[in-house]
Amino acid sequence: MNKKKIALVGYRLNRGGAERVAAILSNFFHDNNIDVHNIIVIDDIAYPYSGTVVNLGKLKNKTNGIFNKIKRLIALKKYLQKHDFDFIIDFRFRIKPFQEFLIAKFVYNTKTIFTVHSSKLNSYMPNQVFLTRMIYRGCFKIVSITQEMQRMIEVKHSLNNVMTIYNPIDINQIKEKSNEEILLDFQYIIGAGQFDTNVKQYDKLIIAYSKSILPKKNIALVILGVGKKKDELITIARQNGVANLVYLLGFKNNPYKYIKRAKFFVLSSSHEGMPMVLLEALACGTPVVSFNCKTGPNEIITDKENGLLVENQNFDDMINCMNLFVDDDKLYKHCKNQASSSVYRFSVKRIGQQWLELMNIN
Repeated sequence: MNKKKIALVGYRLNRGGAERVAAILSNFFHDNNIDVHNIIVIDDIAYPYSGTVVNLGKLKNKTNGIFNKIKRLIALKKYLQKHDFDFIIDFRFRIKPFQEFLIAKFVYNTKTIFTVHSSKLNSYMPNQVFLTRMIYRGCFKIVSITQEMQRMIEVKHSLNNVMTIYNPIDINQIKEKSNEEILLDFQYIIGAGQFDTNVKQYDKLIIAYSKSILPKKNIALVILGVGKKKDELITIARQNGVANLVYLLGFKNNPYKYIKRAKFFVLSSSHEGMPMVLLEALACGTPVVSFNCKTGPNEIITDKENGLLVENQNFDDMINCMNLFVDDDKLYKHCKNQASSSVYRFSVKRIGQQWLELMNIN
């Protein structure tokens, strides 16, 4: 019997949540005797993956003009034709309607599953309903990563081929990596994510932290990530009298060992998709404090069971919840004890099986 063949199409195999999901699924599919081809459009690989890599990013030139884009589209079309895939799963941002129409109708040549990873739907499908329906109505399936996201797509675009499959995490790998030693010898809470944009709102988080009881108790704030706003964040910490307690540690290949030893993880984002970092923190046994932003957190966190849900964008409530996890030791220990077991339903084994059932692969 011939192996099933799947093409996973993404921007890169590094940095983002959707990219991490693609890498995790490539390993799962490979372990289930599927021929996996990872097609990426940016030359950036760091996540562990399985299968063949087709790096279209190596065809990209400095100008990235129209002819170079056409060259890469032709290369993609030829590769898909040559390998006769059973399924294509698209993890990319899709923000150029005309380009996406061409890809969906004239480049992709088999059953295609388009994923949506953000509550900002226009990062994946046009705002114009007729354009979205033109591109996606006939595809095999649209997979959103939260129930709320599925509802938003169905209400806005009246599509009936949408379903939810949550992001998977490799719990065993996370636990193994979280056991590695670190050099930090002080108590801290932690956040993680890039700060090129202000989606994570670390500026406001630092101010909220400075107003909480944590600095008085010498509980530091550690942030993992990189971005052009680093100097701005350092200035804000200094202006609010907590420069000696705010640590911007940069990008870490293994963030789990830092997350595991944190008192709790804090998420202060303006919006999310299905925040992988919350799942990973809980898998490390670290409870979380998170805005109940659209979408994701309230499908991961059960308030006062594995973490605290903060009223969306209410930084006074964020301060109160951070204080509560420090003051109420009984509540904190209860949430910490529940953290790890609360994410078993997101294990790659369970989520991967849902993908196999969707594609009718046994």
